[in-house]
Amino acid sequence: MNIRPSTEHLINALQSSGLRLTDPKAGVGSRRGGAGPSDHKAIVIDGITAMVPVHTALAFDSPFVAEAPDAAGNSRILRDGAVFASVGFPKRPRFYDLTTADGVPYPKIAVLHGRDVLATTVLQTCIRYRSRTKTCQFCAIGQSLSAGRTLERKTPAQLAEVAKAAVELDNVKHMVLTTGTPPGDDRGAAILIESALAIKAAVDLPIQGQCEPPDDDAWFARMHDAGIDTLGMHLEAVTPSVRARIMPGKASVGLSRYFDAFAAAVPVFGRGQVSTYILAGLGDTRDAILEMAERLIGLGVYPFVVPFVPISGTPLEGHPAPSADFMHAILSPLATMLVKAGLLATDIKAGCGRCGACSALSTYERGRSNDD
Repeated sequence: MNIRPSTEHLINALQSSGLRLTDPKAGVGSRRGGAGPSDHKAIVIDGITAMVPVHTALAFDSPFVAEAPDAAGNSRILRDGAVFASVGFPKRPRFYDLTTADGVPYPKIAVLHGRDVLATTVLQTCIRYRSRTKTCQFCAIGQSLSAGRTLERKTPAQLAEVAKAAVELDNVKHMVLTTGTPPGDDRGAAILIESALAIKAAVDLPIQGQCEPPDDDAWFARMHDAGIDTLGMHLEAVTPSVRARIMPGKASVGLSRYFDAFAAAVPVFGRGQVSTYILAGLGDTRDAILEMAERLIGLGVYPFVVPFVPISGTPLEGHPAPSADFMHAILSPLATMLVKAGLLATDIKAGCGRCGACSALSTYERGRSNDD
């Protein structure tokens, strides 16, 4: 008897192998280049939105093929000619058809991630990206800029205008403000603050700010006071040797500084409202990731573990993605740890962890919560 895989296994499989699109129209709304998730397309499976690679070398050779969607955006995914899953493709956001008061198309300012989160890279350059000896090997932050799909710097007024429209026209529920790292000890916190102040003056929208740990912990209170509801400081990899190899520039901010920053930020933003992004598949072992996650959870930090996706045009474009089995071996026990600690994606006010579309982690959490 052919038993249908669970939702979390479906998502793991698609995120690890990618998806081939038979109809170019199905790729409308997908993202190429940028800070991430990149080369992805949102799909809805069992009512859950997942970001799946569609423009990577991995996806071009994927065993999973999406049929052309119908008028309502519904489609079927086939594997070896057999139906693997029924999915939906979210419609193009209405705010994408607008331009700002100064004549910039809205998608160059901010884009829709998942189903209901607006995201933008406020500063589309980074001190680490300029040098191949310092850049994060997985990063494509400069690609969308060089292709003319975004602006180097989004002004507070532009961000506020687009955010207001996205809420009113497309029912956006929260927003992510990330940034390339600029020169200076604040590591982007000042840029996030001026952006958040303008957005919150225009629309009541929960915001996550994402940056490297600033040198001075006082920046955390400043960001929170400006209207940033949650904070992401992303480790990416968890062992020093992997960090030094994969992101030689960012690794100069050591793990000890990250943990000091986490400890200082949680009392400001609240337990579960500080998170970190961990890319599984870069070389860290399952045990190393879970040990790090346990330490983070103990501090009240949400460890958002996602499968690494090799992006075209980056030094790691030929690096293999983690297998679905490897992701299951991490996400299943991690979800149990999070549920036991009461640290859940559904309680996060804004950001990647709340969206959850780049990983099956929140789907595992739902299963563990229902079991309880």
